Amino acid sequence: MTKQELFGDIDFKTLADNPDFKEDSVREMIILPILKKLGYSEEHIIRSKTLEHPFLKIGSNKNIPVRLIPDYVIKVDDFYPFVLDAKSPKQKIVNDYNVEQVYSYAMHSEIRSNYFALCNGIEFSLYSIFKPREPVLFFKLENFEDYWEILKRYLSIESQVNIDTAFPNFTLKRYEREFDYLNRPTLKEIPVKKQATKRHFGVHGYFTSQAWNVVQTYIRHYTQPGDLVLDPFGGKGVTAIEAMMTERNAITVDLNPMAVFITQSLIAPVNFHDFHEAFEKIKTEYLKLEPKTNAEVSATLKKYEKQLPKDLQLPKSSDVKSVWKLFTKKQLAQLALLKSLIKKQKDKNIKASFMLVFSGLISKANLTVHSNENLTEGKKAQGGFDCGPFRYYRYRIAHSPKQLDIFKYFESRYKRIVEAKKDIEYYINKHTIENIEIRKGTATDLSFIEDETVDYIYTDPPYGKKIPYLDLSTMWNAWLDLDVKKEDFDLEAIEGGEQNKSKQEYKNLIADSIKEMYRVLKFDRWMSFVFAHKDPDFWDLIITTAQNCGFEYYDSVSQKNGHKSFKKIQKPFAVLSGQLIMNFRKVRNPKVLMKANLGMNIYEILTQTIEGIIAKNNGANFEQINDEIILRGLELRFLDLMKKESIDLSKILTEKFDYDAKTELYQIRKDSKITFTVPVENRIKYYLVSFLGRMEREEKTVTFDDIVLYVMPLLRNGTTPEGQTILNVLESIAVKVGKDGWKLSNGELF
Repeated sequence: MTKQELFGDIDFKTLADNPDFKEDSVREMIILPILKKLGYSEEHIIRSKTLEHPFLKIGSNKNIPVRLIPDYVIKVDDFYPFVLDAKSPKQKIVNDYNVEQVYSYAMHSEIRSNYFALCNGIEFSLYSIFKPREPVLFFKLENFEDYWEILKRYLSIESQVNIDTAFPNFTLKRYEREFDYLNRPTLKEIPVKKQATKRHFGVHGYFTSQAWNVVQTYIRHYTQPGDLVLDPFGGKGVTAIEAMMTERNAITVDLNPMAVFITQSLIAPVNFHDFHEAFEKIKTEYLKLEPKTNAEVSATLKKYEKQLPKDLQLPKSSDVKSVWKLFTKKQLAQLALLKSLIKKQKDKNIKASFMLVFSGLISKANLTVHSNENLTEGKKAQGGFDCGPFRYYRYRIAHSPKQLDIFKYFESRYKRIVEAKKDIEYYINKHTIENIEIRKGTATDLSFIEDETVDYIYTDPPYGKKIPYLDLSTMWNAWLDLDVKKEDFDLEAIEGGEQNKSKQEYKNLIADSIKEMYRVLKFDRWMSFVFAHKDPDFWDLIITTAQNCGFEYYDSVSQKNGHKSFKKIQKPFAVLSGQLIMNFRKVRNPKVLMKANLGMNIYEILTQTIEGIIAKNNGANFEQINDEIILRGLELRFLDLMKKESIDLSKILTEKFDYDAKTELYQIRKDSKITFTVPVENRIKYYLVSFLGRMEREEKTVTFDDIVLYVMPLLRNGTTPEGQTILNVLESIAVKVGKDGWKLSNGELF
């Protein structure tokens, strides 16, 4: 469902300046299509219903009743679930008389609805009559697609049918009773919209970050409003913030104090008038004292010595030894002055918010800042440069470091933070802040959370030795006066780093984390585990540990992250640009994935997998091939064989397949005889076991026609089997269910 489908080519950003787009246009061009899409026909939609005010009358004798005329009243059977009123684009629909007016419609004795809504053509707000001062849902129509699912939950006709109106909060009550936590359908890959929101894009750089709309979709899919969402590897807080933005409660945990600082500072509620006044005072004082000459720089360094960062040792891979050497003396002096002005702020939230602005400035005001044409469009939009720790995952000094006007960039960062805070203020404010808990800590110890109290876990743990987060955060932690202890490094779930952690240490920490996640999660609830790694040993670790804890593996979804990283551009065959989201359920009688006897050795299995994905798509890139192998390996439990044989996927691809550098796709060699070395029966069995196993987890029964349509595209590069051959293999591993259904048997397959 798209905005284009409902609203055509309306440009919501320009409506306020369009004199021809008035209240009647909002009614017919925006509100009416929404109502129809929510499932209401003309019999449900009452236009301009006239109501009499219960108290007010006018006229010389005060005997003429005041008329109340809502634009739309929705009627289902004999009940009015909500009223919806149109306003012109220049009118406010939050914190205004307009809200009180529509509230009076909803409260009228002839209506008595539980909800009322307003739309001005630019924004949409929905209120409960039990909390009429704050919207339960508010969004800009330009972001309509991101809020459609939750809007349906409140207002669609399906949510109104057969409601017990004895409950004053009937919509939420009914939703709680009917939401089936356990049996959630499989999600597909979600188009990434990283830059579509101000609350995450441009706020502060970090080493990794999940796409907000992917996280939000998963949260909405597996939970309902009021549930508790946990991310024990919280990073910069995307999971927690998106949980709050969808009216859930949240806990986010991270060992890196820099990550905790970013999240806490971003959601700290501020009075925007006071925030602006404080900025103007800082600006005036800074520009008056800004050191420019060598003498002024020296004097400033001496005066503000206490505001300088600790001169901490940097990781051994760095081009310089300590933090101070990452800056010129002028940069150190200007930053120390600015920090001293921020520290004078008395309001703790305003101070924290300015320190977030300051921290983002540090990312661009140091000697590791590089310019490069290989940057993503998003990075180019921010000035076309990035610092070494974010780009190279090390402190690499630039040949020609980018020199910023310190305060000019500080001001642009301040404006971004204001936009970000305004983006979240309707859902994360002084009234709701208690619903989010942000902790510095380890995922291996969640003892502050009671057993079986969490409704959903979405987490993105470190991937082996890809990024040593604590090592790389040294510069920021030094400036922000954030303490990192030895035990923090001991508990960090990475391989390598300055502590030179072994692969086994990393595996132990990840396993301990999964055990804790199992403990705190409620039964019949889900965990989504985001992971990306070329080493099959780590994948096998996750699924083995999860199953040993009691989790039931359900499915994995390939999910791209929206852009190629600099590392991916540098090393296209060594770095993955996406990830898999592994979904597990905590159930009382979990099914365990067993190893299937496929009649093939590991090289034949891998070759068959690669051929199948290439044949199905007329070519496949490295990520598609890797994802397919991991997915099959998880389902059929052959990843441990890859580990034992030390399989190098890149080597197999180079030796047995052709690569097109222009399309970045692998193809099967025209003279290849590989497919004929594996009996067709074994190849069919390989795909049938995987497919039927997945359908069983999804509690679906498939027909023979479904099976043929699934298998044939994967086999078309080799000898195409006859239907009877597929049936013969099917009968050897499956049993018939009903008239024409099939499911895996419990025989000697496993």
